[in-house]
Amino acid sequence: MRYLPLNDDDRRQMLKTIGASNVDELFSDVPKDALNADYRLPNHMGEMAVERALGAMAAKNQAAGAGPFFIGCGAYKHHIPATVDHIIQRSEFLTAYTPYQPEIAQGTLQYLFEFQTQVAALTGMDVANASMYDGSTGCAEAALMARRITKRKKALLSGGLHPQYGEVTRTNLELLGDTLVQAPIDVDASEDLAAMIDDETACVIVQTPDVFGNVRDLAPIAEAAQKHGALLVAVVTEVISLGALKSR
Repeated sequence: MRYLPLNDDDRRQMLKTIGASNVDELFSDVPKDALNADYRLPNHMGEMAVERALGAMAAKNQAAGAGPFFIGCGAYKHHIPATVDHIIQRSEFLTAYTPYQPEIAQGTLQYLFEFQTQVAALTGMDVANASMYDGSTGCAEAALMARRITKRKKALLSGGLHPQYGEVTRTNLELLGDTLVQAPIDVDASEDLAAMIDDETACVIVQTPDVFGNVRDLAPIAEAAQKHGALLVAVVTEVISLGALKSR
């Protein structure tokens, strides 16, 4: 087959390298009962019948927006205006999954520009970057940037930071031999992070609203960080909350 470049010699060499005598050994940990199980699946159906069957099964579920929402930790129930569906279906926002597919990548460039513009307007920041995949890796990247700018190897993490953000940041920095100081879990946002910043600190990472829902006053922390030559990394998992806060 033209799209399968491996020949028998290639496969034998690969198996020899990993210490397997044949391909079947790669599946030796799978229980035989699982491989030979009788799943009693229904016979095939036409498209419309499948749609009805799956629709009936889906109707047994309750959508998250149909009841009280208590997940928290950055996942909150939001109203999505009808204009959102209208805008994302416009041709100039039509895009590929990844921006390096040039035939329809213009939509990606357009919505990144629009998103960054709106975030800068909401936050009062001079610039915004929409190139991070998620908040936890974005947090870690900010810590990495801080260590490059300050030439320091110590990061201070708030006790109200989402634990997943902290773990991803820890994984990135500890592999570089850096020091992470994790403040104790702080349900009431009573920690004094400003007092914990010293001349060895590259950055202090604080979340607002924090993982417990507390809105944090970042001003004293920012002033202490600036005094010691450190950088403040503000994690905001609930960007709509910025509409109720004053930018500085």
